[in-house]
Amino acid sequence: MKKKYLVWVALVGLGFSCGPKATEETAEAVVEEVVAPDNSLTEEEKAAGWMLLFDGTSMDGWRAFNGDSTPSNWIIEDGAMKGLGATGGEDFGGDVVFGPMEFEEFEMEFTWKISPGGNSGVFYHVVEGPKYKAPYYTGPEYQVIDQLGFAQPLEKWQSLAGDYAMYEPDYEGVVKPAGEWNTSKIVFSLEGASYWLNGKKTVEFVPYSEDWTARRNSGKWNDFPDYKIAKKGLIALQDHGDPVWFKNIKIRPL
Repeated sequence: MKKKYLVWVALVGLGFSCGPKATEETAEAVVEEVVAPDNSLTEEEKAAGWMLLFDGTSMDGWRAFNGDSTPSNWIIEDGAMKGLGATGGEDFGGDVVFGPMEFEEFEMEFTWKISPGGNSGVFYHVVEGPKYKAPYYTGPEYQVIDQLGFAQPLEKWQSLAGDYAMYEPDYEGVVKPAGEWNTSKIVFSLEGASYWLNGKKTVEFVPYSEDWTARRNSGKWNDFPDYKIAKKGLIALQDHGDPVWFKNIKIRPL
């Protein structure tokens, strides 16, 4: 998917005879499509503090969770990072993190597609260590999943573009079939956080609020004492046993 920008050009037709039509001016608005390459930043984005986490040609900066090298289950395919799904659906073993730096408050955008029936996710505030087997032990997850074709019925808290097992998403009208590219955004600040899918806000919440704390201390996360405790950490992508593709991964600190 190329990033598209629209430029408006006004074309003015002038009359050349002495009759009434000669004094009329007609203007026609023409839309010219300017295509920017994938995995790139505009000058305006650079000035606003955006940075790329993936350049479309290499896995520079990405390594295995709790590891020191890029695992073989992640490759570059047609300008995208592709998770091969080599873990076979295990809960841990194939996830990757962007290792060079941690993020606290930020805005992040990414483009992705999932294989039919597939499941994956994007994590932030991830902490590494021997007692953590996977990013989800500590990091919140933006759910990436084939909402329309997943083999088992999905609970609302498991659904696409939700804050997994915390805040249920409103994805009505923006879900695409597996194999099609989607654009997503995560905004995280102490004043308020939100998740977006294909231009629609799907989730919003206030981190560390009374409501947030009640959700954090109930349900699935009872067995994960360090979940969401860290207020900054690494970005991670999940291999949940299904092929998944990511590109146009960019972020800016807030």
